[in-house]
Amino acid sequence: MAQHGKKYRQAKGLVDAQKAYELKEAVALLPQTSTTKFDASVEIALKTIANPRYNDQMIRSTIVLPHGTWKSVKIAVFTSEDKVDDVKKLWADIVGSSTLLKEIEDWTINFDILLTEPALMRDLAKVAKILWPRWLMPSPKAGTVTMNLEDTIQEVKKWRIEFKLDKSGNIHALVGKLSFDAAKLEDNITAFIKAVNDNKPTWVKGKLIRKATIATTMWPGIQIQA
Repeated sequence: MAQHGKKYRQAKGLVDAQKAYELKEAVALLPQTSTTKFDASVEIALKTIANPRYNDQMIRSTIVLPHGTWKSVKIAVFTSEDKVDDVKKLWADIVGSSTLLKEIEDWTINFDILLTEPALMRDLAKVAKILWPRWLMPSPKAGTVTMNLEDTIQEVKKWRIEFKLDKSGNIHALVGKLSFDAAKLEDNITAFIKAVNDNKPTWVKGKLIRKATIATTMWPGIQIQA
């Protein structure tokens, strides 16, 4: 097993692994546990009681964070041939119809999110096996199947993130940058936890979140009360 470096061990020593910190206290600890010279991302990890083996316990949704994450997201839009020129004016990074479909079939995937309209979902069926494993298949639950492409593109570019349950029953997400002031990080984290709880499946009984941890990328996690 790889050994962590001296700085990581020092940072870990600042955190009580047995304690669930109040959010304000945990956010104040974040700068002390990160020594990177760049503006590190702040991530949240939630361990839930939901069982991903059952479809009725899956969790997948989106949230518009109060202060965004300022992460660059590359958006592709699959549209009809007659709308390509109009959709290109909406500031999506990639816009296409048959050409985009062919690129996906050839495993040329250079986007983070794929948007489309409801009427075109049937055309994407032929590449579903390529998109689904990468969580790129448009879905109404994820807000990536939409009748209003303009508003959705702007929302995704600025503030919106998607969250979903992984194979271990956990949810991971980016909730900001270390350069954000503490109040903004607290707002984003609070809103994210609320969104996850609001999407608790009906068949999941009891408190959904077992454990919540925040951390800057590649640095020790800080358990928070959730």
